[in-house]
Amino acid sequence: MKSFKKLLKLSIAAPFAATLLATSAMADGVVNIYSYRQPELIKPLLDAFTADSGIKTNVLFLDKGLEEKIAEEGANSPADVILTVDIGRIQAAEDKGVTQALANEAINKDIPSQYRDPEGNWFGVTTRARVIYASKERVTQDAITYEELADPKWKGKICTRSGQHVYTIGLIASMIAHHGPEKTEEWLKGVKNNLARKPDGGDREQAKAIFAGECDIALGNTYYVGQMQTNEKNPEQKDWAAAIKVLFPNADDRGTHVNISGMALAKNSPNKENAVKLMEFLASDKGQMLYGEQVFEYPVEPGIKPSDIVQAWGTLKPDPLPLADIAKNRKTASELVDKVAFDEGPAT
Repeated sequence: MKSFKKLLKLSIAAPFAATLLATSAMADGVVNIYSYRQPELIKPLLDAFTADSGIKTNVLFLDKGLEEKIAEEGANSPADVILTVDIGRIQAAEDKGVTQALANEAINKDIPSQYRDPEGNWFGVTTRARVIYASKERVTQDAITYEELADPKWKGKICTRSGQHVYTIGLIASMIAHHGPEKTEEWLKGVKNNLARKPDGGDREQAKAIFAGECDIALGNTYYVGQMQTNEKNPEQKDWAAAIKVLFPNADDRGTHVNISGMALAKNSPNKENAVKLMEFLASDKGQMLYGEQVFEYPVEPGIKPSDIVQAWGTLKPDPLPLADIAKNRKTASELVDKVAFDEGPAT
């Protein structure tokens, strides 16, 4: 239990101690959530679920090691539902053997096949696009492709976070799926040569670098733009957001690479019926709308519009390639990052 307490983070949705989670796991009207998604971001969503169903939610937030934690707990794990923020992490949970397949007509009806595991071990709930942040002052073009990032015209003008970060690996894996490893390796070398500096920081720091004039374009997820635009706690981030425009790569051909916020049914869920009800809610019209609005992401259910803030960035045409196919290339993508020494930055 000591390791559990060390991992336990503050949950705005439902604070609880490790002992409470263990004792409540078998109670009626409860669903226990192990989450890579910060509790404050999903609180309104879970509050709405509780209001509709009467089922209380407990949230355990971990920033790493979630699947290892569930595996260590084994058959006594109180985890019911797993929430993640990347296809790599949800696939890791399946690979670790801590999920169970779910064949649910309602969920499968609402979530398109490219955003769920063919065997039902995980489901996408919302998508985020891996886009280009471009300086409003210094970049005149309004269209771009991922392939173009290797064009020498961008030499010294690109910023990005680490090549080994899960978001970057996802994009590189999608490039492998479309072009194969050899062409992707050459592309990655070209992007590296165009970097303004060594990869560093998160996506918001890339917008900050554009604002400061350190680079002209950067890779970033869409939802960070919404977080910056509405950040009252750190209002300087509003200036970073105001300095950039969002370009959706490959909008005129295959579409923009998207990743998911995902959910899975835990292998030994002690409250399986309640867990399925929560998952059905997340896939429903109401759940999709609330989740998308709260985290500035795109609902996966066709016909559910994103929030006004998200729509203002432009039209997203998502790459239709199934995420399960992209996930298969993640190991190769990671190997290519090391092979070209991407994180060492541009050659001097």
